[in-house]
Amino acid sequence: MTDRYLDFANSPLGQRLLAALGLPQPAPLRRWQPKSSEFPGPVVVGGPPDGALGEPIRRTLAAWGAPLFSEAQGAAPSGSAHALVLDASGIVAAEGLRLLFDFFQPRLRSLAACGRVLVLGRPPETAVAPSAALAQRALEGAVRSMGKELRRGATANLVYVAPGAEEALGSTLRFFLTPRSAYVAGQVVRVGVPSNGLPGAAWPADAARPLAGRTAVVTGAARGIGAAIARVLHREGALVIGVDVQAAEVDLQRVCNDLDGRALPLDITAPDAAQRIAERAGGRVDVMVHNAGITRDKRLVNMREDQWQSVIEVNLAAQERITERLLAAGALPPGGRVVCLSSIAGIAGNGGQVNYAAAKAGVIGLVQAYAPILGSRGVTINAVAPGFIETQMTAAIPFAIREAGRRMNALGQGGLPVDVAEAVAWLVHPGSAGVNGQVLRVCGQSWLGA
Repeated sequence: MTDRYLDFANSPLGQRLLAALGLPQPAPLRRWQPKSSEFPGPVVVGGPPDGALGEPIRRTLAAWGAPLFSEAQGAAPSGSAHALVLDASGIVAAEGLRLLFDFFQPRLRSLAACGRVLVLGRPPETAVAPSAALAQRALEGAVRSMGKELRRGATANLVYVAPGAEEALGSTLRFFLTPRSAYVAGQVVRVGVPSNGLPGAAWPADAARPLAGRTAVVTGAARGIGAAIARVLHREGALVIGVDVQAAEVDLQRVCNDLDGRALPLDITAPDAAQRIAERAGGRVDVMVHNAGITRDKRLVNMREDQWQSVIEVNLAAQERITERLLAAGALPPGGRVVCLSSIAGIAGNGGQVNYAAAKAGVIGLVQAYAPILGSRGVTINAVAPGFIETQMTAAIPFAIREAGRRMNALGQGGLPVDVAEAVAWLVHPGSAGVNGQVLRVCGQSWLGA
């Protein structure tokens, strides 16, 4: 759906008028396109010379051909910097937080439109001394606040890297520093050492098609976010099996035909759903994306029992049941990936959606509970929690509520289905073995929730 305010805000008249009125001026976001440059400008990497993460960061970016700019060369490169990356892993006391000020304060003005700020630290819970824990925890407040200060579509995010996971950063850097993460802002994620001891930095021979030879199942694939996920996973090389209800079979078949994939009309709440999915995938599901979901919105005092139960069953219970049965059947192999779709409603709550918010919060609980179980078998499970995404469903929302949903985030606009799909593609990448049990909001740094 067209965002007329965004279009007007970027017209010559709109820029002058909105500036005069002090109204938000959202910028068009640069999203990844095939054959486009992943690093459209210099990447400035800072931190102490002996920092634990600086060398792995530089080595990885150099291998991709990113135009690196050393901190020692000055405050900023000539022109605009595409990204500012700081190794803050060595901050072990409150006094050390001065590093953030010294690095970012003279450089933020040089950040290009749709630029990236990325800080890398150590998980506070792994710190030995309280002083180090509090200093690393302070990074979250700094990064989230910077994200709300940035303009012109720029974003800020924080990655905590566990000791021993320094070489497992490739796919995470690729996601957060390129246009693939256009609508991801103010997020904190953790990269750890895979619990099964497998290398976390496995990189496919064909970087452009990292999922080649893998089978990906996407539920709710007939339209909207599900169809976008199917397309992006196909672009990444996967054989896609699209799943949706019988009523959506025509749309589902169209999507799967376009992708040379396989359609599976199926009610995911059926007792034999997992078995049918495994059979359609030939007994091996390398990637399982639980995207299917429904809404039955009512205030709780007006809600019927069937409206409650159907949302819990489709949005939560079916995800758990299918995951458990695929695991029990041996259909999730080592190196497998499971991604569950949650929502910021499950994080912040939403009036009129007690059933939906309960289910989506339960999805987060599912991910966190299953992460160590699956991790011990070489499989990861993570969640993506979208905010306001431009779909047919949000197009039907009353105008005033829709506009509020679009503007109540640091980027001042709604996201697109492809933004969610790119996040899923990062989580299922072979090099993301160290990302497990995480919940990533794709919400433009919504004002709602944590």
